[in-house]
Amino acid sequence: MKLGFLASHGGSNMQAILDGCAAGRIPASPALLICNNPGAGALDRAAKAGMPARVLNGQTHPDPADLDAAILDALRAAQVDLVILAGYMKKIGPQLLASYQNRILNIHPALLPKFGGQGMFGMHVHRAVIAAGETESGATVHLIDEVYDEGPILQQARVPVLPGDTPETLQLRVLEQEHQLYPDTIAKIATGQIQLP
Repeated sequence: MKLGFLASHGGSNMQAILDGCAAGRIPASPALLICNNPGAGALDRAAKAGMPARVLNGQTHPDPADLDAAILDALRAAQVDLVILAGYMKKIGPQLLASYQNRILNIHPALLPKFGGQGMFGMHVHRAVIAAGETESGATVHLIDEVYDEGPILQQARVPVLPGDTPETLQLRVLEQEHQLYPDTIAKIATGQIQLP
């Protein structure tokens, strides 16, 4: 199974998956990183891992339909089987969604369906969880569809919200779980323990 990554920033979740592949815990090959941000740390991580990377964005392809097609073409050329969103801050285009239906994964830093939807990303999620007085949060790996954060849920990990937690302290504990949950989910897909629709 070949993995393609889409990332916008540091790519720490991508690194956890690359490490899992290198250690043999994930029976899959990292094939390609597509990044919309030419300054992203994820590009350095890909270079260190020897994984090809491309920068594709609104500058390289001003027309959104052309950008969608270029991303799809790059993934197909690399023979990618599973697309992994690793902090990718752009909406997935309709051509890519249709061509990789039920083969695009995302990780969300909350227990979906709670605290999902447009605008709910990063620290916004953790602030909302604490403001709501929740006693529990976590991370969710799910498939992508046309609506933000509403695709089928594959796995979740739970994290307690502790008295005195700030969005920053909660984020750190959730991120620890993300770095275990995402590689574990991909390993289970690769070995058939999780069957995609």
